[in-house]
Amino acid sequence: MAVVNVCLSSKLLPKPKLDNPLPSQQHFCFPSLSLPFNCTATRPQRPVNHQSQAPQNPLLCLGESISRASFLALLSASLFFASDPALAFKGGGPYGAEVTRGQDLSGKDFSGKSLVKQDFKTSILRQTKFKGAALVGASFFDADLTGADLSDADLRGADFSLANVTKANLSNANLEGALATGNTSFRGSIITGADFTDVPLRDDQREYLCKVAGGVNPTTGNATRDTLFCN
Repeated sequence: MAVVNVCLSSKLLPKPKLDNPLPSQQHFCFPSLSLPFNCTATRPQRPVNHQSQAPQNPLLCLGESISRASFLALLSASLFFASDPALAFKGGGPYGAEVTRGQDLSGKDFSGKSLVKQDFKTSILRQTKFKGAALVGASFFDADLTGADLSDADLRGADFSLANVTKANLSNANLEGALATGNTSFRGSIITGADFTDVPLRDDQREYLCKVAGGVNPTTGNATRDTLFCN
C-alpha cells in the first residue's frame, strides 16, 4: 500500500507576518492519500536527492490506480466468458445446443428436432432437412433455404423476412403467423397442404402461390387456398 503526502512549499504560500519567519524550504503536509499499489513502481527509479526531490503528484498516482483496476476488471471478464462458451454469444438460439446463426449448414439433417426459437439468421440452408421439426418462433431472417425440406414442420411465428425459400418443400407445414416481409420468395416451392394463416405476403407472392396451392393441412384442417385468400 503506497502512501502519498500532499505537500505545499512555503515558497508558494503568502509570507506570514510572524516574528520568526518560516524557513525557506519548510513544507506543509496534508493527510496522506493511500493507494492500492505503488504508483512509482512503473517508473524508472532515479537517485534520491533529498534536497531537490519533489513530492509525488497524487492525482497522477490515482489515475494510474484507476487505469490498472479497470484493466484487471476487463481481463477478469474476458477470462470469465472465455472459460464458459455457453455465455459467449456466437449466434446460436436460446434453446438449441448448436451454433446455427450465420453458418453454412447446407444438407444438414434437423428432421424431427425441437428447434423452438432457434436462430438461423443469414445462414446458408440449401437442401437442409427440417422435416417434422418443431421450429416455432425460429428465425430464418435473410437465410438461404433453397431446396430445403420443411415438410410437416411446425413453423408458427417463424421469421422468413428477406429469406430465399425458393424450390423448398413446405407440404403440410404449419406457417400460422409466420413473417414473410421484404423480398421473401417462395418461387418454385411445394406448398400442398401448407397453412399460411395470418402470414403477411406481398400481392405478387400471394398471386403466385395461389396458382400452385392445394390440399388441406393435416394439423389445422385448413385448406391451403383458403389460408391464402385465393379466389
